[in-house]
Amino acid sequence: MELVGEYRISAPRETVWLALNDPDILKQCIPGCESVEKLSDTEFKANIVLAIGPVKAKFAGKGLLSDFDPPNSYKITGEGSGGIAGFGKGTADVKLVQDGSETILQYSAKAQVGGKIAQLGSRLVEATCRKLAEQFFGKFASAVSSASGAT
Repeated sequence: MELVGEYRISAPRETVWLALNDPDILKQCIPGCESVEKLSDTEFKANIVLAIGPVKAKFAGKGLLSDFDPPNSYKITGEGSGGIAGFGKGTADVKLVQDGSETILQYSAKAQVGGKIAQLGSRLVEATCRKLAEQFFGKFASAVSSASGAT
């Protein structure tokens, strides 16, 4: 499954870049997130509780950041396991484009799921993934815009 989108954020690109690498901001914005821990400049782990249709599970995941071009872009590769509920893994390319005093965040992601989650059907899984992406980027744009406006 592929997800592509963009968000306009009322903050300079450098501010958005720093927020994308801030575990506290990410924890606030990731739906169902219980914790985000930065292990190094390129690695993090997270615990997230998600419900996809009738399947609800706690996922423990790890992420790796690569292809750094600060403050322009990077690639996120991650995977998470929800026990018997299944697993998810994927990659996302994130690009930040300065547009006046605002930043356009563009993303292109590919995801794969397995286990009970995959048995729910691709339409439900894809719709849920799109909804989660919208929730994350909506909260992220709002949080970064608010913080930038306060400074």
